[in-house]
Amino acid sequence: MMLLVAQGPNPAESWRKALPPDDIVILGRESPAWTVPWEPFLARRHAELTVRSGKLHVRKLRDATNPIFYAGQPVETFEVSPGGSFVIGRTLFTLADPAATPASPSPERPLLEARTLAPHALDNLAFRDAPHRLDVLSRLPEVISSASDDADLFGRLVDMLLAGIRRADAVAIVAIAAPDATMRVLHWDRRLAGKGDFAPSRRLVQAAVSEQKQTVLHVWGNTPTASGMTNAYTLQDQFDWAFCTPIPGEACSGWGFYIAGGFPRAAASTLLAPWESNELRDDVKFTELVADILGSLRQVQLLRERQSVFRRFFSPGVLSVLSSGDAPRALEPREADVTVLFCDLRGFSRTAEEASDRLLELLNRVSAALGLMTQNILYNRGAIADFLGDAAMGFWGWPLEQPGKVEYACRAALGIRAAFEEVGRNPAHPLFGFRVGIGIASGRAVAGGIGPPEQVKVTVFGPVVNLASRLQDMTKLLRVPILVDEPTAQAVREQLPPEVGRVRRMAKVRPYGLETPLVVAELIPPAPPPESERPDGILTEADLHAYDQALDAFLAGDWHAAYRLLHRVPPDDRGKDVLTEFILKNNRTPPPGWDGVIPLASKN
Repeated sequence: MMLLVAQGPNPAESWRKALPPDDIVILGRESPAWTVPWEPFLARRHAELTVRSGKLHVRKLRDATNPIFYAGQPVETFEVSPGGSFVIGRTLFTLADPAATPASPSPERPLLEARTLAPHALDNLAFRDAPHRLDVLSRLPEVISSASDDADLFGRLVDMLLAGIRRADAVAIVAIAAPDATMRVLHWDRRLAGKGDFAPSRRLVQAAVSEQKQTVLHVWGNTPTASGMTNAYTLQDQFDWAFCTPIPGEACSGWGFYIAGGFPRAAASTLLAPWESNELRDDVKFTELVADILGSLRQVQLLRERQSVFRRFFSPGVLSVLSSGDAPRALEPREADVTVLFCDLRGFSRTAEEASDRLLELLNRVSAALGLMTQNILYNRGAIADFLGDAAMGFWGWPLEQPGKVEYACRAALGIRAAFEEVGRNPAHPLFGFRVGIGIASGRAVAGGIGPPEQVKVTVFGPVVNLASRLQDMTKLLRVPILVDEPTAQAVREQLPPEVGRVRRMAKVRPYGLETPLVVAELIPPAPPPESERPDGILTEADLHAYDQALDAFLAGDWHAAYRLLHRVPPDDRGKDVLTEFILKNNRTPPPGWDGVIPLASKN
């Protein structure tokens, strides 16, 4: 974004303001944001300013009686490129582009002295102007926290350094970018606007930021001309000294503060005297304090941002491990006993077809559905392993051992089921019409940071994951919301309080494409109180007992008894339909060689 810098006849009479692109700004006393308080020759509406195609278009307005000077001539309309300027009355207006990086002059001026300062070398130096320095430093946390983005932060930091280092004529925030060690100027400013750009010394910046990684001070001499006279001051030659201080920490990697200024001309023969008398030492110590504070606060911000990302995938208990000093080791893949939950959104395909012209709206609905899933997984101390389209996978048992992992997984599954049943009763809710199928399996797996080094993600890998996915698919065939494998069902019977949830054996099935039979069970909510009316789809203990007896008879081949017992189960229970339909399909007679296994003809 382009900046307009106004500089009056006195150093304190200045401001710099961002020019909105492709928008009209009226420069004059009538505009509170665009007035120049010290300029008596500025009209109420003096000039119309517009930034287009990287240039500032200026048009003098009819209300303005005093001229606008551009290139030494009074003009009515003109264009200004970055670095160019115009004058109204006694005020110089300069167009600046903070993102532009001026090229360093070459060859650089000869060095009179170069100093490298070891870390904390100036810790015992007392500020000669401590109240002013501390007042400026006290603003630094607010400057960092209130910045809207990096560009805003850079501008605020440069302003603060100019306020704190009264001797500085120019300040820049520089960066050395890997791998070719190119130098970029992230933001710069000068105390006196209108004196043109300045080019930070690439040699000094590389020495401080890339090589020494500590403050480096350079003091320059003047280059003789062919006539034996010293050259006129231009760009870099305007400055007698500069130092660069690296900003520590991963969050500011490669950054540095570059401070430049000049000595009084009377002191030209004793350029090093200010360092020996502590004048420059004060400035270096102040800059190093700002760099240390900035690096620390930015590092805290970075850690908080990472934790906010982790919170989307890990419970607080897991986060405490990942935030420890040995987090990389904690993330290493290892075998663990885990419980895996796979949750898939039902009704998505139909809704997607109906909303093909409203895809963004559909995406928001799917995101809300995944939010309900992850909320319940994380609340119950699980970790999010992956999102697969409209499905989410969570797991328990890593990086910490969790004796209650099955209970946590079951609580999460029942919470997800209850949440979707609740929104399903409200036609106005954006998730109305969606349902879920959930599969839970327990067993041995590899968990941790899995994948190539450049794209590692925390997940879980092994047959138990495939089984949880299969169980989720089978909820469609067996017509129940939640299916669990036999180890999980046994743990529920032993560990899960009945007021939280229960299981019922569903059937012994042979999944499509597999040879080994699988005993599956349904995870169901707690039984309703005896005196209350039974909610739809919720089985009482008597209902469960009748189904269990029916399943035993079914497995033993006594299908007449099984069919009779199944009719004791409420008709709104869809889970019993699989046994009922299989019995009727085979004319109530077990096929030859009956082993109790129902073959599933498809994956879902």
